[in-house]
Amino acid sequence: MKYVSMFDKIDLHLIRVLHTVLTERSVSRAALRLGMYQPAVSSSLKRLRELAGDPLLVRSGAGMVPTVAGLRMIEPAAHILRSAEMLFSDARSFDPATASHTFSLAASDYMDPQFLPQLVTQLKAHAPGCPIDIHPLSADADYRHQLAQGQVDVVIGNWPKPPDDLHLGRLFGDEVVCLVSTQHPAVKRGWDAEAWLAADHIAPMPTHPGARGVIDDHLASLGLLRKIAARCPHFGLIPAMVAGSLLVLTTGRQYCERFVDTLPVQILPSPIVFPRMMYYQLWHERTHASVAGRWLRDQIKTVASSLRRIEHDVANAV
Repeated sequence: MKYVSMFDKIDLHLIRVLHTVLTERSVSRAALRLGMYQPAVSSSLKRLRELAGDPLLVRSGAGMVPTVAGLRMIEPAAHILRSAEMLFSDARSFDPATASHTFSLAASDYMDPQFLPQLVTQLKAHAPGCPIDIHPLSADADYRHQLAQGQVDVVIGNWPKPPDDLHLGRLFGDEVVCLVSTQHPAVKRGWDAEAWLAADHIAPMPTHPGARGVIDDHLASLGLLRKIAARCPHFGLIPAMVAGSLLVLTTGRQYCERFVDTLPVQILPSPIVFPRMMYYQLWHERTHASVAGRWLRDQIKTVASSLRRIEHDVANAV
């Protein structure tokens, strides 16, 4: 109880007066530096002496000098003041070049396969001292809980209806197409909705509990069900699986186009019309005002925009 009682008598202003009086070794000079009237500084010094049980500052000739106890207090008081300043300045400013803030994000690899590599490259180029933790979106992970608990700063992925209890930033939209082997019968014969539904499809594992994915959610809204013959948690491996089989991958065009020059695969239009696949970044209210969080979200948006510009430029050049 004695500690609590002592702590209740100390405030940051009193620590500032203590440090200034001890370093200036003069009540009058301390008053000028603090922008206070001298009697107010003298009153604060009296309180400090009572708390310390020591004079702290004593007269020596024409001036004043700290006591042994006063000398011991100078550096701890300075440390407290520096920590207090950092406590609030860090909340208001963020210098990526010198920061050591850890960025944590959860992301789906359904996106452009160049997205995460380019994002990491950009983050390390501008914030070399900031560690980056990338978590997968999986059925075992509750991304709402992760955001609320501060386990991740941002979640990146695509949802047919993004949750309305989180902040949202749209990254880009993409046309839904099908990726098949060049040996798939539909390459020569074409297909209709019935043939597409009956084909062997490959799909990713759910990204969170209860998720079906944007493709199957839309089919369900139409009262349709496709035949899923395989599921894989590693989306980046699926195009190679498609290339060596008759499996059909239905996803965004931008993703599929990354593989047509490296694998024996071909992009076909979907015989069922899907809405554009929209990609977002989501974040919680707890990080909404964070300067570091805003900087991270700006980098994510910049990388996503640069990938879309590249696709647009390539399309125009063809």
